[in-house]
Amino acid sequence: MTSQLAFTCDRGMADVRRGDDGAPAHPRMVLATCILASSLAFIDGSVLNVALPAIGRSYQAATAELQWVINGFLLPLSALLLIGGAAGDHYGRRRLLVGGILLFCAASLLCAAAPGLEILLAGRALQGLGAAMLLPNSLAVLSAAFSGARRGAAVGTWAAAGAISAAAAPLLGGWLVDTVGWPAIFLINLPFGLGAVWLALRYVPESRLTRRTPPDWPGAVVATIALGALTWGLTAWTASASTGAAVLPALIVGIAASLLFLALERRRGSEAMVPLGLFGSRPFVGLTLMTFLLYGALSGLLVLLPFTLIEGLGYSAVAAGTALLPLPILIAAGSPFMGRLAARIGPRLPLTFGPMIVAAGFLLGLRIEAQASYWTSVLPSLALIAAGMAASAAPLTAAVLGAVDGGHAGTASGLNSAVSRTGGLIATALIGTVLARQDGALVQGYHDAAIVGAALAAAAGLCALATLGGQAPERIAAPNR
Repeated sequence: MTSQLAFTCDRGMADVRRGDDGAPAHPRMVLATCILASSLAFIDGSVLNVALPAIGRSYQAATAELQWVINGFLLPLSALLLIGGAAGDHYGRRRLLVGGILLFCAASLLCAAAPGLEILLAGRALQGLGAAMLLPNSLAVLSAAFSGARRGAAVGTWAAAGAISAAAAPLLGGWLVDTVGWPAIFLINLPFGLGAVWLALRYVPESRLTRRTPPDWPGAVVATIALGALTWGLTAWTASASTGAAVLPALIVGIAASLLFLALERRRGSEAMVPLGLFGSRPFVGLTLMTFLLYGALSGLLVLLPFTLIEGLGYSAVAAGTALLPLPILIAAGSPFMGRLAARIGPRLPLTFGPMIVAAGFLLGLRIEAQASYWTSVLPSLALIAAGMAASAAPLTAAVLGAVDGGHAGTASGLNSAVSRTGGLIATALIGTVLARQDGALVQGYHDAAIVGAALAAAAGLCALATLGGQAPERIAAPNR
């Protein structure tokens, strides 16, 4: 997932999380800390997509192993993002922020020095755990440092920095892969991380909630088992194109763990990691499903497209990174305008037509062929997808926050962010049959995936049309604690 995908989903968390200890003495240094910390998770996701073919050749990795290079990071991030924020509220946001950054940096060193694929995958999982700690707490620290109009301006600056990271990361990553080697993409995390730690320890005051509820650790463990088993089963299934002896048991374990997770969350009530009462809002249910479908389709594209350009069309890594530049730039440029428009006309129309435009962009991807020009095949597809995402991203965040009571806004936004990553996790698990192809068959596989992506994006638009009314979404009341 690109960093742009991350910050458009995460921005709502920054808008609603509030600290209790007052404004710090150096708010600009706090903003710099949050930007540097968030950049770790954002840049890493963007860079790796253009390095995936080189990593596969380096380790002679099978298809399923390549999928886990992506999903080894997304699994702990998806499952533990909410618990990471809750742990910061309970134990201290700066403490979790610094701990997450240090873990991410140590894991990056492990990835860069990995002598074998198993060590690389272990490092990727530790990176995901570090990101689940640092990302929600960087946003909580940001929210605690600013209020009113200054808070909105700070969030806008943070989002703009994310857009710059999204634009620069694939190009930088491609250059490093072509000139230095893929391990260098993990080393670029170190200056960002160490700078963020120094700033956090010097300028960021500790903050936590006055009334603290212990984090939902049982829910986090079971959610991780559920997502891990489902992802493993789907990855093994698509990589081998068969339901081997281990596939069905893994899927059964995943489904059983998912049901257990729902039972645990229902029993915990309003103190659950995922309060099931949120789903009493019809708009929130529709927006959650829409997020899963839309971001799942887009995440699959962002893994497959650079892989296809490099392996199927002969692009260099830096050329593939350059080819992706229009996507984050156009999304960042169009999102503010669409956010203002949605505030005037409501989110239903933008969230219906935006995904439909994304679907049309996917279908334009059918023009991508081995001998086709970038300007007439790849660029039109990316431009249309970017236009649709620009129409959807900001209205989606606002609609999620508007679909629940203010007491649940932070949880709802965090859940929406986790769902977007879960969509990417499942999508990556399902593209093994395409990654296993070569040359012309790979291009045809990309075409097949583009048709599926178009269907998912169109379904996301229909979810918004069916569940969002013409007026502001209904709100559910926050239960008394």
